[in-house]
Amino acid sequence: MKNIASVLSILLASASALAQSGNPYIHDPSSIVECDGKYYTFGTGSGGLISEDGWTWNSGAVRPGGGAAPDAIKIGDRYLVIYGTTGGGTGGGHASAIMTMWNKTLDPDSPDFGYTEAVKVAESLIDEDFNAIDPGVMLDPTTGRLWLACGTYFGHIRIFELDPRTGFRVEGNVGVDVGRNMEGATLAYRDGWYYLLGTHGTCCDGVNATYNIVAGRSRSPQGPFIDNVGRSMLEGGGKPVATSDLRLIGPGHFGRFIVEEGVEKLSFHWEADMDQSGRSVLGVRPLLWKDGWPVAGDAFEPGTYEIESQRSGYALELAVDFIRSENAMRGFSRTANDVPKVSLESQKLSEVIDTWPKGVIDARCGFHMGRTWQRWSVIPVPEAGGYLGGPYYKIIIEGTNRALAATPDAEVETVPEFTGAANQLWRIDQLTDGTFRIMPKEVPGHSEPLALVCFGDTTPTLAKFDFKSDNFKWDFRRFTPLK
Repeated sequence: MKNIASVLSILLASASALAQSGNPYIHDPSSIVECDGKYYTFGTGSGGLISEDGWTWNSGAVRPGGGAAPDAIKIGDRYLVIYGTTGGGTGGGHASAIMTMWNKTLDPDSPDFGYTEAVKVAESLIDEDFNAIDPGVMLDPTTGRLWLACGTYFGHIRIFELDPRTGFRVEGNVGVDVGRNMEGATLAYRDGWYYLLGTHGTCCDGVNATYNIVAGRSRSPQGPFIDNVGRSMLEGGGKPVATSDLRLIGPGHFGRFIVEEGVEKLSFHWEADMDQSGRSVLGVRPLLWKDGWPVAGDAFEPGTYEIESQRSGYALELAVDFIRSENAMRGFSRTANDVPKVSLESQKLSEVIDTWPKGVIDARCGFHMGRTWQRWSVIPVPEAGGYLGGPYYKIIIEGTNRALAATPDAEVETVPEFTGAANQLWRIDQLTDGTFRIMPKEVPGHSEPLALVCFGDTTPTLAKFDFKSDNFKWDFRRFTPLK
């Protein structure tokens, strides 16, 4: 029974780390927008979700107008919210309009809260090969121009230009068709490329939905957009970005949130979360860039790992004496081939733990050995809250409660018992290159966030994060014991 309980606790911890916390129920979410320290996203119908920390979400965001698949963006000191007036062409008609409105704040409790009158910026006719819903907007960081993508798989995806000062359509602008057989489209810019992100497959069918997110790119925000094998998105092309993930079905409606250089998040909805009654829920994953293409990273899974420095290749470990294994070297004698082949047992915690100091033990980096002082169990702490895309974790030596902790001197050490203190809680972000950033929730006496860094080859410490330096990048090697 003990083993069954242990397996069950690991499975529950894994599930809690995969899905957003609270009541993250939403369909066709807008891009996530931060306002006065809180996070907001809006959905089809009306309203949306609010989060204090980016991890626990609940209803409360306010958006008038109803309709379908809104988007939101901060421009200057105001927030532009945009939506389609109808829900699609399933009834046979494509008549719809895209509306924009402004607000000084997204906080409905603020005295400054109040939307401007909605303004029509695009429309489609009942029999047109275009359906004006599912808007997505991008402010070009190189030119300051504001671009709108909209449409569904009942017709073309069309690009319009809006005025970033007014939110109106640029006078005389004519829409350009750039995609087909998709919906929930939006644009993103990176390193000289404009990316058209869209959703292929069928929506609104729960666990049977086939939604998946794809991308094409162009040197112009008006296309043509081509995928990784040369297919035009006007011909149904698209490189995969995100697909269903085990019990999470049908990702759709791409949103990009840039935390800082090297740290980006992809937001969307799952058509069905099979562990939440098959409801449509908000999803947030790391956004990676591989060979110039966006791809969804994986939610970090709890487990036991060796934590490896990208700088040195060494493993994070306790600063304790090396204890030799009882398994001696063999294989040099002429009779070595006569020795029976057996699986050797890994060194056990019980063989070494009594040699460790009882109090605080420093952390260091050393050669990979797979030994007990390098095996870290990374476990979510649900009651500690989280950050955009993940919960806080405790990082403890496997089989013990000895926890990694930040010190007032911006160093790292291990304490004998995990207490849940803020300096013993860790944020784990997968970076755009696939490596990881590890940050304490709080460093005593320090107001700015600091990240785990390998200073030299063997000394872990804490410093302001620098994506350009391998010193700040870590990998997690899942530990699988022989016995």
